[in-house]
Amino acid sequence: MEISSYSINWHYPTSVRVGPGRIGELGKACKQLGMQAPLLVTDPGLAALPMVEQALQNCRDAGLNPGLFSAVKGNPTSGNVADGVAALKAGSHDGVIAFGGGSAIDAAKAIALIAHQSISLWEAQKPSNVDVSKMLPVVAVPTTAGTGSEVGQAAVISDEESHAKRILFHAKMVPPVVILDPELTVGLPPKLTAATGMDALAHNLEAFCVPLFHPMAEGIALEGMRLVKEYLPRATGNGNDIDARMQMMVASTMGCVAFQRGLGAIHALSHSLGALYDAHHGTLNAIVMPYVLQMNRTAIEAEMQRAGRYLGLAKPNFDGILDWVLELRSELDMPHTLAAIGIDDAQAETIGAMSVKDPSARTNPIQLEAAQYQQLFLNALNGTL
Repeated sequence: MEISSYSINWHYPTSVRVGPGRIGELGKACKQLGMQAPLLVTDPGLAALPMVEQALQNCRDAGLNPGLFSAVKGNPTSGNVADGVAALKAGSHDGVIAFGGGSAIDAAKAIALIAHQSISLWEAQKPSNVDVSKMLPVVAVPTTAGTGSEVGQAAVISDEESHAKRILFHAKMVPPVVILDPELTVGLPPKLTAATGMDALAHNLEAFCVPLFHPMAEGIALEGMRLVKEYLPRATGNGNDIDARMQMMVASTMGCVAFQRGLGAIHALSHSLGALYDAHHGTLNAIVMPYVLQMNRTAIEAEMQRAGRYLGLAKPNFDGILDWVLELRSELDMPHTLAAIGIDDAQAETIGAMSVKDPSARTNPIQLEAAQYQQLFLNALNGTL
C-alpha cells in the first residue's frame, strides 16, 4: 500500500485521523472540541523532545493558549493525577491533550475525568458517580504502538496507598478525537518498540481467547495479531520504516478495541508486578505470555488452531502459536524470565493474592486461584515452561 493511502479519517471506534503528518491538525482538533486553553499531558522524557514543543506551537498557531504537564511516571499514580488536576486548574485549562505512551494517555484521561468532579478519584471507579457534564474533552495523540489507550474506555492508575493498580472505567472516557501519526513513533528506540509491540500482541491475543460472545472483537483481535506478526519485527529492525510504524499503531488501536471483550491472566499478573516493581508493562506482558498460554492450554486449543490457520503458521495449533511467541520474543531480544529484569520471589504470595483480584482475571479462559497465580509467577520467574 502506498504511504499516501494512509491519510484517512475513521469514525470507529471514535474519530481517528490516520496518517503521516496528521499531528499538524492538533490545534484545529482542539478548537473543534471547544478548547481555548488545552493542557498537554505527557511524560518527562517526551517533554524534552522537539515533538512536544512543536505540538504546543501548533496549538499557539491555531490561536490557543496551551499548557504543559509532564510529571507522569511509567506506571502513573494517583499522585500524578492529583498533580495534573492542580496544574490544570492553576492554568484555567478547558481540555486535555493526551500525548505519549499508554502511561501519559491514561493519566491524561484520568485528569480530564476527575478534574471538575465533586468526588474522589477512587469514587469515580463507579461510573454512576461521575457527572458526565463535568468531564473535559480529550484529544489523544499516541507516540508508541502498544496500549491502544487512545481508544480505551479505561485508565489504569496505581494507588499509592495500597500499591495496587486500579482501573477507572467510563464509556465517555474514549477521547472524541484521536490522531494516529506514525512519524511520532520513528524515534522510539528498538527495545521500547519491541516492548510496546508485545503489549499490543498481548491485548489482541488475550481478547481472542476470552470465553465471551463478541464476534466483532474476535475478528479485530485476529487481524491485530497478524499485523504484529508481519510488522513488529520490521518496526523494531528499522525504526524509519513508516509503513511498519503505521501498521503497528493500527495493531495497537485494534488491540484496545478488541479487549472490550476482556483480557486475562497475562494482564492480571503484569498489573500486579507493575504495581509492586514499577516494571515496564509491555515487557512484563512479553515475559509472562507463554507461561499463561501454557496454563490456559486446555481451554484455548480450539482458538489457537483458528489463530494458527489465520496467521499462516506451519503448525496451526497451540504448539505452533507457542513456538511463534517464543521465536518472536527471541527475535526481538526480549527477556525469557522475570529474573532477567531483576524480580525475585520475595513477594510471590502477595503477587498471587493481588492477581486473582485483578479485574482482568475475571475473563481468563480458566478461573485461576491465588495459588495458581503464585505458581504462574514462579514459572515466569524461573523459566519453567
